[in-house]
Amino acid sequence: MLHKIAIAGTIVLLGLTGMARAEGDAAAGKIVFNKCAICHSPLQGVNKIGPSQFGIIGRHSAAIPNFAYSEAMKATNWDWTPEQLDKYLTEPRVVVPGTKMIFPGLKEEADRANVIAYLDTLK
Repeated sequence: MLHKIAIAGTIVLLGLTGMARAEGDAAAGKIVFNKCAICHSPLQGVNKIGPSQFGIIGRHSAAIPNFAYSEAMKATNWDWTPEQLDKYLTEPRVVVPGTKMIFPGLKEEADRANVIAYLDTLK
């Protein structure tokens, strides 16, 4: 019985962790996004060195038709959920070896939560 309670508690904590990421501070995330804006635009249909981040939350990976994704990114098969973005933004080149993205990642959890909250406003 204790084992089942421990498992249920772990599941609840994992769920809350994901919710916390999605509930970052979008205003602070807009400032963090300045690190990303060198290569990524927040505007719909505007690609730079990297693809537009407009509408990224919920979008399938490598889905913008007029952007030349790396073969490594094309091989991924996921949706950009807050949890997936959090993982990727921690160390992009580790999560997707061979990605064209040279950014080393956002090491601070709060920065990732905030930028993900900002990205969620780009709809």
